[in-house]
Amino acid sequence: MSEWLVLTLAMAAACAVVLAIAIAFFNHRRIGEDDDPSETPDVIEYMTMMIGVIYAIVLGLAIAGVWEGRGAAQEYVRQEAQALHEISVRSHVYPAGVRDRIRADVDAYVTYVVDTEWQQMADHGTVTDRGGELLERIRRDVTDYEPQTDHEGQAYQPLVDQVALVDDARSARGLSAGATMPGVVWFGLIVGALVTVGMIFMLQIRRSFRELLLAGLFSALIAFLLFLIWDFDAPFGRGISATAEPFLAQFPHLDLGG
Repeated sequence: MSEWLVLTLAMAAACAVVLAIAIAFFNHRRIGEDDDPSETPDVIEYMTMMIGVIYAIVLGLAIAGVWEGRGAAQEYVRQEAQALHEISVRSHVYPAGVRDRIRADVDAYVTYVVDTEWQQMADHGTVTDRGGELLERIRRDVTDYEPQTDHEGQAYQPLVDQVALVDDARSARGLSAGATMPGVVWFGLIVGALVTVGMIFMLQIRRSFRELLLAGLFSALIAFLLFLIWDFDAPFGRGISATAEPFLAQFPHLDLGG
């Protein structure tokens, strides 16, 4: 059974139970002659307050979740850039030919990630096969070389470990490139916004400029928070996104991002 069908049935069942109880209760209760329909019942004010509080908690959790996802994506980028920098620096103990080949392949990988793969993540939320091929070339450069001295032997395993760190950070970067908020969460956020704003008018709001202005500002605030969640939901694809700054800082000689 689809999760959307389960959600629809659960919501419909909850509404049906509440309405059935309400109808049964009101059939046994008569409205008094002194009832004033222009006054807002206390229960409506309480329900409006509770709906606002619950929706504020949901919004806060959603914002915290997407912000944490963006921070994690930026950390993956930093780890990847740092590990690549370590590979480039630690390879100085190898012979000139091996060292130059490793550094050239590291530079080629970094250049490709910043100039090409970054746009792929922004547009499609995925990394590219070409980036994986360039990383595999670095791996072969490091692992295929047989150390000739004790000094080279001591540097070999740390270099292999740094390649593994790059691979792990790249995989994590690829997994975090797409949107993280499920559709069912967006459904809840949007419906919750409509219900929260709609409950304002259950309080017998008058059409004075002050009250209409506050209602408009409240609606604009909710719209802004929803936009903020949407913007953070794609860590590499929208306005406030993770940046390639760690690569630019670790490899300034490549003149990237121009």
